[in-house]
Amino acid sequence: MVVQINHQNPQMRLIRKAVEILQRGGVIAYPTDTYYGIGCDIMNKKAIERIYLIKHRDKNKPFSFICSGLKNISDYAKVSNYAYKTMKRLLPGPYTFVLEGSKLVPKIMLTKRKTAGIRVPDHPICMALVETLGSPILTTSATLPDGAILSDPYLIEDCFGKRLDLIIDGGTVPGEPSSVISLISDEPEVIREGLGKIDFME
Repeated sequence: MVVQINHQNPQMRLIRKAVEILQRGGVIAYPTDTYYGIGCDIMNKKAIERIYLIKHRDKNKPFSFICSGLKNISDYAKVSNYAYKTMKRLLPGPYTFVLEGSKLVPKIMLTKRKTAGIRVPDHPICMALVETLGSPILTTSATLPDGAILSDPYLIEDCFGKRLDLIIDGGTVPGEPSSVISLISDEPEVIREGLGKIDFME
């Protein structure tokens, strides 16, 4: 089922419907400031396991998740002063920050090193979803097993069909990945260069 939501001014009635699906353990597709994402409530283990199956992904490779802002990040990760200042300058935006996860993060969402990838996308729809849900949303790009990016909601529907409970059509997205930056031990390390500029490290 594809639902159109205004990407500049999301209709809260439709956001609440999507959040109800997430609360029931549903899996949805939604636009971000990089790709269309596939996600669920990170507190629902069964929904997370569904996404591992949908994406044919190894259980040893945790997914990233979306928080609503810096205050929310500090609930789910250990944030030093340096990390806070860095993220405050760059978020919301097309970045994934790798941080040490807190005890609130389910183990299935953490690497063996107890780290997690955290995003705060600059996109009103996903921000409205996270804020209304009240907990982070898992995020993984809507891609085919061969890595092909699906940036059209109706193409996502054709490819994933009933494996998704809802697809939000929020218009076009850039179709490029986020920059992934580790802020562990206050030593920024670029893991992947993407849309987010990394000249702040120079």
